[in-house]
Amino acid sequence: MKEGHTANARFVLGPALLLSATLAVCGSTAFAQVVRSEAHSFRVVRLVEGLEHPWGLAFLPDGRMLVTERPGRLRIVERDGQLVSLPVSGLPAIAVYGQGGLLDVALHPRFRENNLVYLSYAARGEGGVGTEVARGRLGAYRLDDVEVIFRQQPKGNSGRHFGSRLVFDRSGLLYITLGDRGEMERAQRPGDHAGSVIRLYDDGRVPPDNPFVGKPGWKPEKYTLGNRNIQGATLHPQTGLVWTHEHGPQGGDEINVMRAGVNYGWPVITYGVQYVIGTRIGEGTHKAGMAQPLYYWVPSIAPSGMAFYTGDRFPGWRGDLFVGALRDQMLVRLKLDGEKVVKEERLLKDVIGRIRDVRNGPDGLIYLLTDEPRGILARLEPAG
Repeated sequence: MKEGHTANARFVLGPALLLSATLAVCGSTAFAQVVRSEAHSFRVVRLVEGLEHPWGLAFLPDGRMLVTERPGRLRIVERDGQLVSLPVSGLPAIAVYGQGGLLDVALHPRFRENNLVYLSYAARGEGGVGTEVARGRLGAYRLDDVEVIFRQQPKGNSGRHFGSRLVFDRSGLLYITLGDRGEMERAQRPGDHAGSVIRLYDDGRVPPDNPFVGKPGWKPEKYTLGNRNIQGATLHPQTGLVWTHEHGPQGGDEINVMRAGVNYGWPVITYGVQYVIGTRIGEGTHKAGMAQPLYYWVPSIAPSGMAFYTGDRFPGWRGDLFVGALRDQMLVRLKLDGEKVVKEERLLKDVIGRIRDVRNGPDGLIYLLTDEPRGILARLEPAG
């Protein structure tokens, strides 16, 4: 089933060349659309247009941005909002296959010292295609010293559910989210990376305190299991825990907090049902030893990208969790009380397109990417 296409159901709260590409445009607040929310009025400023299925976004310390395009290109957006015409060279071999391609991008926590950029992407190997992670040093519009630090095993032939987001925690450990590859039973297999969150040192080594290290039959890289297809992950600004969301099937999109060794249930328990026919999946919605989601959606919103807002430009949103949605092409704002969602607000429905990524910018503004053949990089700015 294509991402973002689900049936209706009941809603439950629960230098290179420095010439800009002709596709790039510098955002102009004079013509930006103004949107009113419950807490703030804001402008939607289109910074760059014509990106081909942009997927992930990272902010460089010098004010530039890195944007991934799923067909396998890493782009640089200059400080003035201009898109550099040529993509970054030196990337690893990327398989553009189904929902797979070049996915997320993240900077090493000490990027100012080492210039290391991390990429997640689909790659071919023995047994088919799977998610991999590589890192390289960003030089003059190219990556140097590129090395693969993680390869999903086993690979497979499906073109679905690659994940994948990259998050570093406060200790500098790397979390990689992986989908079940469209083969749901893999999410419960101890010796399979699919359908899990992976936790590694920055060079790909396995931390000795990973929950399944030394356990016979288990992949030591695994940190969780029972995850369907995580396409949103971010660090909680106070607790430092990794929060994620994942696609459900027909309903049952979930928000979860990732904790060591926890089984999040897929496909044994879920609030979703089989596509088209609507029959039950697994054993129901609850089972002992399997975690309940912090929050879920029925019908699905097809979530992708998420970020806690921690800036000062929108004080009424501080601490809120923002989730992009492919279905209904919207941005969801969640008000929290600890690990409980107390309010949901839906913004930008059908305004800019299928929102693929959401980022809290270093300037205190919110940045969005839309997953379209001519996708955009947009910024939310206060209006008045």
